[in-house]
Amino acid sequence: MASSLLRRYLTAAVKVKRSSPSFSARRWLLSSAYSDTSLWEAREKDPKNLALLADNMDRIYERNFPVSSLTVSQFVDNVSCREEVDQAEYYLYKFRHSPNCWYLRDWTIHSWIRQCLKYGAKDKALHTLRNKVQYGIFPDNFTYNLLIDSYLKDKDFERASFVVEEVMLQEAFDLPSTQMLSLYTLASYLATSPKLTVSQERALGASLLICGLKQDNSAGLTAALLGNALLGKVEMNKGIHAVFKGMPLFWERGYIRRALEVMESAVTSRDDLKLSKDSLAFVGDLLHELSSTASDSSGDESSSEENEDSKEEVDEDDQAEKEKLSEYESKFKVLVSQLEAQGKIDASDFRTLATNLAQQQLLSMEKPDLDHYETQLEAWEVERKQLTQREQEARRKAEEEKQQRLAADATLQQ
Repeated sequence: MASSLLRRYLTAAVKVKRSSPSFSARRWLLSSAYSDTSLWEAREKDPKNLALLADNMDRIYERNFPVSSLTVSQFVDNVSCREEVDQAEYYLYKFRHSPNCWYLRDWTIHSWIRQCLKYGAKDKALHTLRNKVQYGIFPDNFTYNLLIDSYLKDKDFERASFVVEEVMLQEAFDLPSTQMLSLYTLASYLATSPKLTVSQERALGASLLICGLKQDNSAGLTAALLGNALLGKVEMNKGIHAVFKGMPLFWERGYIRRALEVMESAVTSRDDLKLSKDSLAFVGDLLHELSSTASDSSGDESSSEENEDSKEEVDEDDQAEKEKLSEYESKFKVLVSQLEAQGKIDASDFRTLATNLAQQQLLSMEKPDLDHYETQLEAWEVERKQLTQREQEARRKAEEEKQQRLAADATLQQ
């Protein structure tokens, strides 16, 4: 299986890096300026009593009236401890399932992630992100970067990769810094030799592929190769329908073929693009394994794996694609020979390629992000003040109408 193959070819490289003091000394993350909270904390505050806000929202919901997005925003902004994070999660859920669900503000989403990071509740941030349909949490790239960076600082590459998966699912690889962090995260996660289920292979493959296509360098090309290979493995064993389940991928068979096309692009490229040696070894072993099991129509990798995709059936077109495996394997060997002859196989492993690239480029990517963030904060503040003013005017008008009705009723009773 893909996970065992990755362990086989990445473990040796990981051991070398762990024994090298210089590698840990070169360890990088986003700068302190990027994750600094001073600019966010310096914005104008609107202090509120959470107990009163909660009571007000509960009464409104009991009467089947919609709670305003401003009220939810005020609740999240005024969180001051870990326990209140749990309360905020509840009201985010309630708001998402109310008539006003489409109006959750971008600054509220950013504030929610900030509060989770501030009060040691990253698990809550990740939970609401992975259940975004239930909570309405769709962060921007800057917010994604903060969450990914927080996991990287803890060397929690698995959960960092979960965040990257959400970036992929939302097709949000917009900022170069997000692409770079994601590429580093995925490479670091693979280096931990994870045991992957079919769903995880599919998600990891799609993340590698889409993120890799955003980069015009050796690390991106290697990511695209590994991504296509992982998706091709799922396709061969479970059928094409298992590949596209919930993934933003183009509906077309032949992911192994596209992996070979990545190799061809490296062969024909005039740029100094190379593929890592460990990734080629992985693809070669994967093809050999798939070919040796092609006669098994079930294509079942693990009888004990509990995954809904294990029930996917391979149709005739899927079977026709599987019959091309011997052709793919032969073509792979030819392409490897061509890459070797042209010196386009990098002895460095995938993680090293991604790490070196990030060390070279990430710092220069931060300033545009920070400049945009500062501008975004100003726009959010203008929008928040306008919303506050509209709600105050609406309350004043409602109070005036109420007094007029009371006065009219009093007149009729006289």
